[in-house]
Amino acid sequence: MYIGRLGSGSHPNDGIYILLKELIDNSIDEFIMGHGKRIDIRIDNGEVSVRDFGRGIPLGKVVDCVSIINTGAKYNSEVFQFSVGLNGVGTKAVNALSETFEVVSHREGKAVRASFLNGVLSGNPVQESTSERDGTRVKFLPDPAIFPKFSFDFSMIRKRLWNYAYLNRGLTLVLNGEKFKSERGLHDLLHEEVQDTQLYDIIHVQSTHFEFAMTHTDRYGEENFSYVNGHYTEDGGSHLSAFREGILKGVNQFFKSSFDGPDVRDGIVSAV
Repeated sequence: MYIGRLGSGSHPNDGIYILLKELIDNSIDEFIMGHGKRIDIRIDNGEVSVRDFGRGIPLGKVVDCVSIINTGAKYNSEVFQFSVGLNGVGTKAVNALSETFEVVSHREGKAVRASFLNGVLSGNPVQESTSERDGTRVKFLPDPAIFPKFSFDFSMIRKRLWNYAYLNRGLTLVLNGEKFKSERGLHDLLHEEVQDTQLYDIIHVQSTHFEFAMTHTDRYGEENFSYVNGHYTEDGGSHLSAFREGILKGVNQFFKSSFDGPDVRDGIVSAV
């Protein structure tokens, strides 16, 4: 797994945010598969905790799933087409790059807890009874030897969490008590971006395989928010190219004309 730059937390692509993202992605995969509608995130003094309410890691595989490559617990191939995470690979990277790492899996009234120090298992896993709901909690502290003087910027994290909420309608994410939830998906994203400056009501279309929202404003140029399998794609992609061409083709066919792209798309704001 590649985490990109290390950094100190001043840039949204710095490594500490990628580590957080990998854990949230795995929890969102549980939501996509129909297990758990809430993800609790806490960040205190650089230590991160992510708790989902999915199925929990199989109790006999807790250590393997967070420390051994090519082990995971996701096998629903139909849903996995739209998976956000990397089948547990990201969790293993988080473990390897953390000074302290702890995972607890709650499953059917039992819990298994395993702790790691600098990526190495610290003592034997502990199994105990639990009254907590099924799911997984992972807690980690990024290794200061790898990420010296790091600090989480909560404004960057909030922006990422809103994107997760827009792309996963009905999911509730909670950061230190602050809730992020969207009921209308990309429609909510676009409404937030245009701030009532649209020239007509937002058009919102969704199906099993795709979703888009669009409107025109009095702005110059065009602004497009592009996503694939739950990830923001800064450079767009073939889906965005097809959307942009489709808008132009549809307008030209309707008006029996031959407008150029900028004539039709100037002022457009979309999320695809």
